[in-house]
Amino acid sequence: MSTENAGVEAAVDATVELLREMIREACVNEGTEASGQEIRNVRVLQRFLADVPVETHVLEAAPGRASLIARVRGTDPTAPALGLLGHIDVVPVDPDGWSRNPFGGDLIDGEVWGRGAVDMLYLTAAFATVLREVALAPEKPRGDLVLLAVADEEAGGDYGLKWLMQQYPDIVDVSEVLTESGGMRMGSHVAIGVAEKGSAGRLLTVQGKPGHASIPYGSRSAVFAVGEILQQLSQVVPAAELGELWDAFVTARISDAELAERLRDPVRLDSAIAQLGGIAGYAYAVSRVTISPTVLRAGSAHNVIPGSGSVQLDIRTLPGTSDEDVDELLRAVLGPLADVTEITHLRGWDATGSSTETPLFAAIERAVEAVASAPVVPIMAAGGSDARFFREIGVPAYGFGLLGPEWPYERYREGVHGHNERIDLTSIELSLAALRHIVAERVG
Repeated sequence: MSTENAGVEAAVDATVELLREMIREACVNEGTEASGQEIRNVRVLQRFLADVPVETHVLEAAPGRASLIARVRGTDPTAPALGLLGHIDVVPVDPDGWSRNPFGGDLIDGEVWGRGAVDMLYLTAAFATVLREVALAPEKPRGDLVLLAVADEEAGGDYGLKWLMQQYPDIVDVSEVLTESGGMRMGSHVAIGVAEKGSAGRLLTVQGKPGHASIPYGSRSAVFAVGEILQQLSQVVPAAELGELWDAFVTARISDAELAERLRDPVRLDSAIAQLGGIAGYAYAVSRVTISPTVLRAGSAHNVIPGSGSVQLDIRTLPGTSDEDVDELLRAVLGPLADVTEITHLRGWDATGSSTETPLFAAIERAVEAVASAPVVPIMAAGGSDARFFREIGVPAYGFGLLGPEWPYERYREGVHGHNERIDLTSIELSLAALRHIVAERVG
């Protein structure tokens, strides 16, 4: 075995073992202050980086809600400072849907099983491995390399990156970022996340006339009013708005020329989406504002007709969509019901994106070509990530990764937050190899 091959194998082995350890810590984020307890994964990373010459900070936004920032200082203050942004929390599981222990970190037939294996502990582990390699190299890098292993991404970042950037901006200061939401295959292309939709949650509240459930005459249950809203929402589909990334997606993924032509036509788009199979959900999501009812509330006792009811909406927005646009869209969708519906703004943020005309994106393109002999396609993520916090202050951030050829977008989405989440060793090796190329070019 050559020295180079031995080094690659050792790096893969180290990443895999680190990934398995982090899965076993079960840092499950349920959206409450006490959940997550990412300090456990911080301790795993501290052990991994023990006796390595890096500057480290462990910062807690609340008891146990810890993030680790590890920086290798470069020799040239004018060189880029590359941030490797990985979250260390995971979403809850339904154990009944799993065929293995979701927190066992089992290595079976070349795959690591466990919650967070895909989203995104494999990449966080790869980031830590490459940071360790750079820190132990005989020569210091030109630019800074920074591991940002953060808490609370799965619940919006209030106890993670959002808090860190508010309280410790100097510690998390970087000039460019690699993070999650990339690496899946779109046809022969490798998808790289350059943008993500925004969020504009709304609470719709309607009133009825309460009364005793045994004498319903003269009362008006708010349940019926909520039902009318749901009926209206189910019948109205927001119009398609094809942004600048749409054509690249269609070109990369759709080989049927006639179907591709229909997908580029806003008038024929929706009938064409129905023919896309597993990728249809993604195509629908990134081609329009989406409105999804998620939480319903009305009444508290079985024998009381409720006088008020509400429905929460998860609304995901496209670039350039304002809060006023969302409210106008809702009023149009609700029609006459809008006059008797109170609309309250919930938590939200704007859609964000980074240019593809940056040195970092060019480095990603070259790395993917060198490792996988594949072109990249820039895509918009339908969901959110911590990348938005950096994009909002003008720092380019990209969804990175290099999954194996057997990983189309559908498989990636099935793994993220799904049952039996797992990642194969080939994808870990490819991602490590591409990451090494990028780090060498940008800060090496």
